[in-house]
Amino acid sequence: MEIFFGAFTSEWEQRRAALLHELSLGGKRRSAEDEMKRRLKVMAESGGGAGAGSGGGSQQKMRRAAARPIFAAETRAASAFRPTEARLAAVAQGSQPAVVKMASYGAGARVGAMLNYVSRGGDLAVENENGERISSREDLARLRGDWNHLFQNRAESRDIGSFTVAIATAAISSDEAMHELVRNSLTSAFGDRRYAYAVTRQGDGALTVQGAVVLRSGQGERLTGDDKAASIIQARYDASAAAQDVAARFSFQGYGNGVEYGASKLRSLVERHDGNVRDDRGQVIGDEELAGDLVQKEWRGDLHSRKGRDVMHLIMSARAGTNVGAFENAARDFLAEQFAGHRYVFAMHDPANDPKEEGEGGKRPHVHAHAIITMRSESGDRIETTPQVFREWRATMAKQARAQGIAMEMTDRREFASPPAFTRNQVRPVSREGRTEHVGTSEAAQGRYDAKRGGRRSLAKAERSREYAIKATQSWQKVALISGDRRVVAYAEQQRDHLTASLSAGQAEANANVVHADFGSKFRANLVTLQKVVLEGQEMRETTRAKFEAYEKKVETALFRLERSVGPDERDDFDEVASVAREHVNGRRELMELYEMKGQAQAEQRTATERNESRERRADANEQWDAAVTKHGKAVVEAANDVLVDIETSREGLGRIEAGELSNDPRVLRADIERGLARAAELAVQGNTYMREVAEKDPELKRAIEAAEKTQERPAEEQGKTPANVDAVTEQQRDPRPEEAERRPDEPAEREAHELASTVDATNRLQDKLNRDKEAAQRGGETTRTDPAQQHVPRLEELEREELERRERDRDDRDR
Repeated sequence: MEIFFGAFTSEWEQRRAALLHELSLGGKRRSAEDEMKRRLKVMAESGGGAGAGSGGGSQQKMRRAAARPIFAAETRAASAFRPTEARLAAVAQGSQPAVVKMASYGAGARVGAMLNYVSRGGDLAVENENGERISSREDLARLRGDWNHLFQNRAESRDIGSFTVAIATAAISSDEAMHELVRNSLTSAFGDRRYAYAVTRQGDGALTVQGAVVLRSGQGERLTGDDKAASIIQARYDASAAAQDVAARFSFQGYGNGVEYGASKLRSLVERHDGNVRDDRGQVIGDEELAGDLVQKEWRGDLHSRKGRDVMHLIMSARAGTNVGAFENAARDFLAEQFAGHRYVFAMHDPANDPKEEGEGGKRPHVHAHAIITMRSESGDRIETTPQVFREWRATMAKQARAQGIAMEMTDRREFASPPAFTRNQVRPVSREGRTEHVGTSEAAQGRYDAKRGGRRSLAKAERSREYAIKATQSWQKVALISGDRRVVAYAEQQRDHLTASLSAGQAEANANVVHADFGSKFRANLVTLQKVVLEGQEMRETTRAKFEAYEKKVETALFRLERSVGPDERDDFDEVASVAREHVNGRRELMELYEMKGQAQAEQRTATERNESRERRADANEQWDAAVTKHGKAVVEAANDVLVDIETSREGLGRIEAGELSNDPRVLRADIERGLARAAELAVQGNTYMREVAEKDPELKRAIEAAEKTQERPAEEQGKTPANVDAVTEQQRDPRPEEAERRPDEPAEREAHELASTVDATNRLQDKLNRDKEAAQRGGETTRTDPAQQHVPRLEELEREELERRERDRDDRDR
């Protein structure tokens, strides 16, 4: 097959096609050793191996061939990894751990800034993948163009936009009403996007709103944060119901990428408006710390931020005192083996010749190398950055360091129960003298930093990690058994004991996890969040449907965030997590529905019971009423019943006051009870037989009747001096005709006639009062006073109205 290289427009595509064509010719395929010898021969003949001091002389620059090494990643890993016991024994003898860490990623536009940092502004020479040393700023600047064909040049996502809204004059009664109006207007335009704002009231009553908004909605629509986005938002607002109440004009002033940009904008807004800033939920953002927390903790998950990853910044470091030349050779060999086919440069930062001062972050006590590496190779392959890949890098770095005489081993924190490392986003430096001191950006980050710096023992919670730790414990035990060095034995036994204690403590503290798996850091954090949310359901017993729906929504939100951080290899694990979580929620739903059905059944049973009791009370009341009317007469029973209802109502009201259910003055109700008893006693003395029958069951009423009878039997002059009770005196003082009460006929016949006339008069007055009450009840829709079935039903909620009516009736009686 013949290849026409002109069909490929990119240089790297042409090189890849040539390589694939060469590999397809089986007879002409070279071995990896032959290919390496050929490259070294070409470099030696061109002088590239010696390196050009200026980096930009007449010598032709050589580039590493685009061919990807024939060795697979597994072959390299197998050659780099050593048996666990050999590694741990070397660490026990004093070997240092291999440190290879990712500092950052960058788009093609940031290559210049990253190269400037690595070269200390051009003061340090950098070395490229061909072994050439570049020291001039001009050559460093040209690297950006040389690497450009390997860049995707993907634009950063527009995550947060700065907006201004002019709201026309509106009638606003208070600050809360103003903020309610502003949030209603912003939500009508932005939808479910998160935002924060500050309001300035103009002299003519108009409002100017400034703020920051997340440009991506919950449905995935991302605004561009420019005039086009402003016109879209304006159209949505004009079509909303809010536009009918008040006119508003929206505009965007800019946009940016990432959490740092959003936090900076929000802190600036808080500073300009003296903390009078609120978010879309009405919460006040009173200081810069709250502004940063809002963006970092609440908005971060909604940003879906992305940046171009054209290059990566890799750091390799060793302990202070390590031979600088040997470590530089090890770093060079590590980069050449691990990143063959990629463009890169690296530079050594040695505290002896670092031009940057210690206070500015230079002259670190440990020796380290910085490398800027293209993410895509000449053949189009991209670098993968997974935990397994980093492990392979550390093993390769340790192998190359040992080849240079440096005692170095690849280590795993699970072999020492070491705490997890902190990231640069979790801390900020506060002192760069000697070993850099940091402070956490949050309480959780500070705890993580303190644990790492303090060497606090910590064991990973994933089941896979626990199994690895168990194997590491066994390896430490083997090292202690086979070693003849007492120091190695003591060190191995110490690490074994640390791991054993950590495993025991972890087992004791283990709770009902949703599922055990070992994912990436972001996946693990989201899984922990999901676990906490799901386990909230353990405390949900007799919960309402609204609370359960809120709980179910939180679980689905946590699952959504967890799914976003899932890689292709972890999809099965996520499906298992989601299945278990949803089964848990479904179980809680069934429990909630059972409690709901139980509550409904209990409510129906209570209603039926109350209905039956009400019917029984009504039937009993009707029977009692009919029996009393048959025995005593309707007029007598109604007259007595009217007074008895008032007494019972006052008694129950007094009981509620004493129980703390009402805050009325108890003296008023006690006086009402005394007056009611006095009226009841007066009816009984005047011949109301139904009242005397009721008194047999009411000791207090019986005592009042006995006292009234004694008062009536005493001479008139004694009654004026020593009344039976205060209420009797009060009633006499209120009587407009006291002389009639004092006249006592001497003759028996006249006395009988007088008593009969008094009884008839009292009955007539009570009947008139009852008729007025009936008419008032009919006008007001009340039937409880005249309906026999409802006569003993208390009306406690109408105590004050009853008191006013009673006083009016008393005045009517006195007037008559």
